[in-house]
Amino acid sequence: MNTQQICINGIPAILWGVSSKRLYLYIHGQDGNKEEAATLSEIVCRHGWQVLSIDLPEHGDRKGEIYSFVPWHIVPELNSVMEYVKSRWKHISLFANSIGAWFSMLSFCNERLEKCLFVSPVLDMEQLISKMLRWENVSEVRLKQELIIPTSFGQTLSWEYWRYAIEHPIVKWDVPTEILYGGKDNLIERGEVELFTRKFGCDLTVMENSEHWFHTEQQIAFMRRWLNKSFRNKELSENVR
Repeated sequence: MNTQQICINGIPAILWGVSSKRLYLYIHGQDGNKEEAATLSEIVCRHGWQVLSIDLPEHGDRKGEIYSFVPWHIVPELNSVMEYVKSRWKHISLFANSIGAWFSMLSFCNERLEKCLFVSPVLDMEQLISKMLRWENVSEVRLKQELIIPTSFGQTLSWEYWRYAIEHPIVKWDVPTEILYGGKDNLIERGEVELFTRKFGCDLTVMENSEHWFHTEQQIAFMRRWLNKSFRNKELSENVR
């Protein structure tokens, strides 16, 4: 696998594969990094695509940053990355994992992407934060008063983040999208994923015995089969056209 370490407006990135006019932009989730795009790259680069993966704030080579893994910082960054991509590649698709999917939809809802692949996507941040408030038995009134509340499960509840989620719902997503979801995902409700799928005409694949994080050997093998099937179907449709 050909890889090149690059920097995009100060953002560490890896470009995978040989030169091509076709690119997948890879957006990782919480606790991820640009290197985890290896699994996707092994498959899509064989089909003539390149992959560009980046480190989001506070992740990978940017772990020293603080208070920046928030949408009001990340969305402008992703917009700048997309401008870089559009200036160099003609055909652009997207792969995003977990919260990376939500960041991507906030950033790219008006972009003309060819295809999107989501794994365990956060689709409705307001609903997710609401669930976390219930887990911690925290009221909206208390959150407004205290502004920041650490939780017993390692996340931090933030009034500013909560208000941002309410004020920025996902109302537009016109990209042909395929979703891989774990049937035992305790963060994202299955009904929420099915509703999104119907609303935006997505294709949904469920691995019933997987959790939110696809990481075991069995789960990675399932994801590889899902990716390979996606590309076989794409090539068949292109041959028909």
